[in-house]
Amino acid sequence: MSKEILNLEPKALWKHFYSLTQIPRPSKKEGKIIEYMKKWGEDLGLETVVDDIENVIIKKPATPGMEDRKGVILQGHLDMVPQKNSDNDHNFEKDPIDAYVDGEWVTARGTTLGADNGMGVAAAMAILEDDTIAHGPIEALFTIDEETGMTGAKNLKPGYLDGDILINMDSEDEGELYIGCAGGVDTNVKYNFQKEAIPGGTKAFKLIVKGLKGGHSGLDIHLGKGNACLILNKVMLDAASRFGLRISEIDAGSLRNAIPREATATVVIPSETDVTFINFLNEIQSSEQEALKDIDPDLEIFAEEVQMPKSVIDKGTQGGLLNGVANCPNGVLAWDANLPGVVETSSNLAIIKMNGDAIEIACLTRSAVDSERDIWAHKIADNFRDNGAEVNHSGAYPGWKPNVTSEILETMKEVYNNKFGKVPDVKVIHAGLECGILGATYTNWDMISFGPTIRFPHSPDEKVEIETVQKFWDYLVETLKNVPKK
Repeated sequence: MSKEILNLEPKALWKHFYSLTQIPRPSKKEGKIIEYMKKWGEDLGLETVVDDIENVIIKKPATPGMEDRKGVILQGHLDMVPQKNSDNDHNFEKDPIDAYVDGEWVTARGTTLGADNGMGVAAAMAILEDDTIAHGPIEALFTIDEETGMTGAKNLKPGYLDGDILINMDSEDEGELYIGCAGGVDTNVKYNFQKEAIPGGTKAFKLIVKGLKGGHSGLDIHLGKGNACLILNKVMLDAASRFGLRISEIDAGSLRNAIPREATATVVIPSETDVTFINFLNEIQSSEQEALKDIDPDLEIFAEEVQMPKSVIDKGTQGGLLNGVANCPNGVLAWDANLPGVVETSSNLAIIKMNGDAIEIACLTRSAVDSERDIWAHKIADNFRDNGAEVNHSGAYPGWKPNVTSEILETMKEVYNNKFGKVPDVKVIHAGLECGILGATYTNWDMISFGPTIRFPHSPDEKVEIETVQKFWDYLVETLKNVPKK
């Protein structure tokens, strides 16, 4: 860890971000950060509550003269996406993040950084700690498990919070205000298979797809990045036809909300075809590299000879699996008719993994229109059912409908213009912010989202732009000074 981060401005925010990097907090493993935040709030002498689902809520009274302002909820999530490069032995449940300054950015060595949403959490902490900043009543809401199910937001109950304005700090482009977001739903696919004996006269290889950049399955879906699950499946489908390839094991992708970067499979092929098979891999690698040269130039597809496995999956299941994945809708499915260049609906085939005698596949479908989200999720389900799989849906969450007459929107547009000399862009984000879920429980809230510039979230290339953190902080402080009166 490079402690030069502590010298960055604003020091009040970076100090807390540094502390967050030292506390393991992958999704669903937030016990240490919950305990830390509870003690931290209590040590400040502020009212601190941990609710039934273990969201942390810290309340701070208005500064003198600001008691007549509307109450503001500063909101961020405590968990982070645990992604790392395959050659990195980082343990997200035990090890601190090795963050460092890299030119104009802060990033991490071989893992996700946790700026998503450590920046928002650190900003709220700095506000709570500082007694020199003018503000009305403040409530900080730190939710859990945003990245893998929005569990904290879904289970927040009425009555815990009193404010009227929610400022979510989980957006990732400085100078932009977000007033709406996509909803999402998970499609869970399961192929039960029978184990069959290894065909005679075969060799075993480990197929490897690596070098892809991956990224956020909502924010980056329009970039056309390579999907390791689909590339591996394409190789195996073609090789099954050409060489009689049989699959023994498969391990592709790792997180439902990340574009998969790496994939492997243990396969067997007839021994006499091994040279032709390697030549085939070289050809398909060249073809895929050419197709992705502008966005994923480091793609590699290759095979290593390995020890013979004990069995392969039955031929019928293999065929259904390969065809199902090949025909699964993926990427941008529809563009917003009213907002040029904005994705309306997308899906990401994120994971293909073996679990005992089953192969499990995870897809995450997003849409700004809940009905379109469901239509495409059912199309994906029908495709896999037609190819012999069991399918169910889970984790559905609503989109956040924009409110163009929002009072906090007008306030923040004016504040930004006065401070930085231009009006910020107002947008809808193709990602799952918690606002839609939270607003369904607290229907009185006027909601908005903003943040510093973060690139490549949900991947080991994640980084936050230092200059924009200062602007984000200054903007937040000035906004709190100008919150409308009750």
